[in-house]
Amino acid sequence: MMYAAATIAILVVMALLLSRAFLGPTLYDRILAINGFGTATVLLIALLGFLTDRPEFLDIALLYALINFVGTLAVLAFFRYGGLGHPGEPRDNR
Repeated sequence: MMYAAATIAILVVMALLLSRAFLGPTLYDRILAINGFGTATVLLIALLGFLTDRPEFLDIALLYALINFVGTLAVLAFFRYGGLGHPGEPRDNR
């Protein structure tokens, strides 16, 4: 019963984060909401792995957390600097 309540709470949080991602007034609000959605997804995968007694789901959740973190940094760097290359690196204009 407690796990069902936790699952429902995570799904409600995910719905609220999606609404913030679509309605967010600034780009950074939307990126933060997507990052929070990814974190809630990690929690949901870990909870599902615990409920089904499959510990390999925790490995998948950790991998997804790392991808979520690196992806958020990449998106922020892209919008901040206009690209993902090094700042002193010349651009190839072919």
